[in-house]
Amino acid sequence: MVNIRFNRVSSNKLYIQIYQQVLSEIQSGAFKVGDKLPAERELCEQFGVSRAPVRQALSALELNGYIYSRQGEGVYVKNHQSASEDQHSAIILEAVSPEDIVEARMNIEPLIVKFAALRATDDDIKALQETINKMEEETKSGVYVPETDEKLHNQIAIASHNDLFIKFMSAISTAMKQQEMWHFIRDRTVTRPDYRDVNFKEHQLLIKAIGDHNEKEAIELMTNHMENLYERYWKA
Repeated sequence: MVNIRFNRVSSNKLYIQIYQQVLSEIQSGAFKVGDKLPAERELCEQFGVSRAPVRQALSALELNGYIYSRQGEGVYVKNHQSASEDQHSAIILEAVSPEDIVEARMNIEPLIVKFAALRATDDDIKALQETINKMEEETKSGVYVPETDEKLHNQIAIASHNDLFIKFMSAISTAMKQQEMWHFIRDRTVTRPDYRDVNFKEHQLLIKAIGDHNEKEAIELMTNHMENLYERYWKA
């Protein structure tokens, strides 16, 4: 493996700085095609960050065709240049980062579900139950449909009967659709059979707590769901 030392990074958008440093070494030829990049743990130590921004940077590099991963072996250089680099990477890097999305959801959605449990009407609960039934059918069929997941979280916001919460979830949905790295990482983690089943069960318990108007249980379940989401995306 090539012996390259990277500079520590600081401030916001850590993954962009990491992306740019690794890309610079690839394009300069310091890493040859077929060379193995340092392991995630080593990159975290060199950059002085957690695994989340390192994984975001590597995901962006893979999306742009610079590197590829081998399950259980590591990450390798694929190309020194990418035909889509100028336009494609600009879209990826300028969009809201997946880590920002998860951080916002972890802090806001437990509050949203509290008011959903307190305020949900019979019609709200019926709509939520119909969607969770659909998710159950999909899970039993061996598929994960992100639109169903998204719909359920938006319905929880609607059940809170707070217009700002509803707008917040709409903005989150838009950010997730615009961020290709979110899709890329999601398709490699949450869609796995073990995660898919757990994901459904977490949502099922959430809807039950809302239906029972048990706000404390709903808050705890949503908090755990958001923490598990973080674990699935960044520590899988």
